[in-house]
Amino acid sequence: MRYLLLSDAHSNLEALEACLELAQGKYDEALCLGDLVGYGPNPNEVIEVIKPLARVIIRGNHDKACSGVTDAADFNPLARMATEWTRQALTPEHCEFLRSLPSGPVMMEGFSIVHGSPLDEDQYIVGPGQALPLLRAPQTQTVFFGHTHFQGGFMVTPKGRFQSIHLPHASDGLVDTLSLENSARFLINPGSVGQPRDGDWRAGFAIFDQKKNVVEYYRTAYDLAITQQKMRKAGLPEPLFRRLEYGR
Repeated sequence: MRYLLLSDAHSNLEALEACLELAQGKYDEALCLGDLVGYGPNPNEVIEVIKPLARVIIRGNHDKACSGVTDAADFNPLARMATEWTRQALTPEHCEFLRSLPSGPVMMEGFSIVHGSPLDEDQYIVGPGQALPLLRAPQTQTVFFGHTHFQGGFMVTPKGRFQSIHLPHASDGLVDTLSLENSARFLINPGSVGQPRDGDWRAGFAIFDQKKNVVEYYRTAYDLAITQQKMRKAGLPEPLFRRLEYGR
């Protein structure tokens, strides 16, 4: 089975469409690690694409805030403004869909998916302080997570050595592959579709080939100017669409 792993689309339709175009024919099933909405200008359209596509969709913190499950009190002012705009833009049907999404982790066959971390769906895994305790937990073998918008992840080698998974800056397409050794442990972030923050503005995703036990990381350019024009027209805060240019 080859799984397409999508995370943090954040209402960026152009980025999502570019990812799906590149991924076409390369996967059997799609999984979504949350944050379909928030920040971007096309929340309803992104839901309409992902809802029938992904076999499993878990919720992210922006999905909760934009659908009213939480109040966004812990968001920064710009994120709260985008949340309020998204609440007004969502159709009742799509708002209810977001409300119904399950929290992670969701156990698959041989791996699990979460938005933040296996212990807390809203926790950011940004370094060894968060990653090491999770990698040492007996229930962690291979976990796919989102939330940080950093493509890569963390691992503990068979000899117990902690490593961050750093990816090269490559041209559009396959960026790198990671072999999942059976005796190692992994926390893997497929990257953000619509709001990368790892210094590369291009949309990111991953494909997990379960038979070969290999993760393929991908990046692809998309029509950023159109997304920014939509955000400007919608009245979303300028810093939110300017940051897309820099992947920050």
